[in-house]
Amino acid sequence: MALINRISRLFKADFHAVLDQIEEPEALLKQAIRDMEDDLANTEQGIRLCVHDQAALSSRKSELEGAVAELDAQLDLCFESGKDELAKTTIRKKLEAERLLKRLNAKHAANAKFLDEQRCLFDQNHSTLENLRQKAELFAQRAPARNDDRSGLEDIAWMAREMRVDDDEVEIAYLRERSLRSAS
Repeated sequence: MALINRISRLFKADFHAVLDQIEEPEALLKQAIRDMEDDLANTEQGIRLCVHDQAALSSRKSELEGAVAELDAQLDLCFESGKDELAKTTIRKKLEAERLLKRLNAKHAANAKFLDEQRCLFDQNHSTLENLRQKAELFAQRAPARNDDRSGLEDIAWMAREMRVDDDEVEIAYLRERSLRSAS
């Protein structure tokens, strides 16, 4: 059984290595940027809808608060006139309006919380998109300098050659440092 597991693991590793060679990092990065831009557009549209809903809820709340105040004035009039049946009907309307106002307040608060979360998510996604764009820009700057047939190890060798310092450069830097220190 252990032999089968080892062979299976070896096959998976080889298969993943082949997939890694097939994948093009530049294409994957561009696709990731497109996906992130789509997500940002959807999030932004959701935020706009949420802001619109929030404004509609605020408007409806104001209307209901005005209606409750009007019902209070009507109740005062009913009690002054001694119209108990009409007062009970008005009280029913006032209770319904207050109950609806309570639900609207809860929905308004939940909507505000959701709006804050969506704005935070938008900001996070926007910074992630900027990071992806910077990586793509770096990748695009580096891509013309390298051939597509290079492997990852050759890429590291290329960077090592770029980092190498010649003896002449060391000698010139040494003379420059020595002259700076002797002058001070």
